[in-house]
Amino acid sequence: MANHKSAQKRIRRNARRATINGARRGRIRTFLKKVEEAIANGKSEDAKKALQAAQPELQRGVAKGILHKNTVARKLSRLSARIKAIA
Repeated sequence: MANHKSAQKRIRRNARRATINGARRGRIRTFLKKVEEAIANGKSEDAKKALQAAQPELQRGVAKGILHKNTVARKLSRLSARIKAIA
């Protein structure tokens, strides 16, 4: 258990940030799931629209420090390649 006031504050702050980051990560996963679903159904146009909606969310995740920029770049690249393949 934290003994210092600053350490106690840090614990409270970390708990708040974990909640917010978890929500953001879940939101990103939802957007990615929509893209995956459209690809699985073979709907090229829907997949493109879903990817366009997911891209800013992924970039926001990078800006907020939730995801690494190379991870996002890799995910976007692979998704767009799969969309291109079904087109």
